[in-house]
Amino acid sequence: MSSTTRKNSPDRIEKAVVRALLDRQGSTYLAQAGVRLRNTPGPLYQTLVLAVLLSARIRADTAVAAARALFEAGLRNARSMAKASWQQRVDALGEGGYRRYDERTATLLGKGAELLLERYGGDLRELREEADPKKALQDIPGLGPTGVDIFLRAVQAVWPEFAPYVDRKAQDGAERLGLPTSPERLAHLVGRRELARFTDGLVHAALDKPLADDVLARAKAA
Repeated sequence: MSSTTRKNSPDRIEKAVVRALLDRQGSTYLAQAGVRLRNTPGPLYQTLVLAVLLSARIRADTAVAAARALFEAGLRNARSMAKASWQQRVDALGEGGYRRYDERTATLLGKGAELLLERYGGDLRELREEADPKKALQDIPGLGPTGVDIFLRAVQAVWPEFAPYVDRKAQDGAERLGLPTSPERLAHLVGRRELARFTDGLVHAALDKPLADDVLARAKAA
């Protein structure tokens, strides 16, 4: 095989796109919201809150800003969220610019926190032990199928039994970048520790065409 053929092989091109995406992406939605994901109750709950906010029909950067505002207001776990008044939740969401759905979402977050406390003591690791965790997540108010996808896409880094978790939005990003859409093939392109960040980057590419175009230009120049 000639050097030119090797340079243009599909696998090499795909890996160049992956490297360019990870270099270009910057931080994940979780990191932007100030969440340092670990398999402990606080970060897992914060990831859940961000998933609820991102699943509404609102800009991703607005959802991230609203999550950050909630956490900065001290609403970092299910107990503090349930204890806060409805108005405190509305005010924090408004501070983050989440005004279109602030009242409804404030109610959903309160009900969701109460359910988590009642069933799992506020610890999502207990939900993880359910026979069907994905189904159990959909019982949480405000967390429909899209929100469940967002949550599991993020926590696959600490709940590896769900990896590779590549939802429809991440597959849209992969398609835009000319990458395979099969979860197994995408997982083959990165190490296990990079998988959650990679799928987050694919969602960025799905939502931001200029970013995707820049990634493809960088990969072509590499």
